Amino acid sequence: MAELIADPFRAARLLLSLRQEGVTDPSVLAAMETIGRAAFVDDAGLEALSFEDSIIPIPCGQVMLRPSATGHLIQAMGLKRGQEGRVLLIGFGSGYMAALLSQLAAHVFAVERFARLTEEGRVRLARLGVENVTLSHRDGLHGWAEQGPFDAIVLAGAVPAVPEGLTAQLTRGGVLVAPINEGAGQANLLRVTASGSELDRRPLFQWVPPLIEGRAQVL
Repeated sequence: MAELIADPFRAARLLLSLRQEGVTDPSVLAAMETIGRAAFVDDAGLEALSFEDSIIPIPCGQVMLRPSATGHLIQAMGLKRGQEGRVLLIGFGSGYMAALLSQLAAHVFAVERFARLTEEGRVRLARLGVENVTLSHRDGLHGWAEQGPFDAIVLAGAVPAVPEGLTAQLTRGGVLVAPINEGAGQANLLRVTASGSELDRRPLFQWVPPLIEGRAQVL
C-alpha cells in the first residue's frame, strides 16, 4: 500500500504526541507514520483534525477514535511487522484501524454493524490498495467464528465486560484487547487470554464510544 501521509511535518508532530501519551511500540508508530487519518475522512472540513489527537465524526453517528486510543489498543495486541497472524477487528468504522492492522498482521478480518460503513469501507480499502482485509456486515459482539481462530481480537469500542464467546475464537496463546467501560466517562484497557484469564487492566484516561449490540437495520 502506498504511503498515505500528505503532510510529514504534522505527522511527525502527531507521532511525538503519541509517544508522550505512551504509544511507543516501533511497529505501531511505523504503521501510524505510513497511514494518515485524512485518507479516511470524507468531510473536507474535518481533515485538519486528522493530525490532532482528537475524535472525528463519521457517518451513522459514529466517530473515529483518538489516535492515542487507537495506538494503545493496537500496541496492547503485541503485533510485530513481518510476523504471520490473523486478527479480528470488531468495529470497522472508518477503516483507519483496519488499515493500520493490515500493516502488522498477515490478514485482518473486520466486522461492522452499519451497512453504509461496510460498503463505503470496502470501496475505500480497494482505492487505497489494502488487500489483506476481509470485511463483513454483522453483529460484531458475536465475533466471526467461521473465520477463526484468531491470534488476536480487538474491540474498537467500549463494552461493560468481554462479550461471552469471544475468547473461544482465539488461538491458544492468543489475546483479546478491549476497552472496558467502568463508569466516570473513561475506559480501562483490558487484555485477556483464550482461557479468559486477565493479563492486565489499566486506565486509558479517555472516553471510548460504546459498541452496540446487533446489526443496524436502517443505516
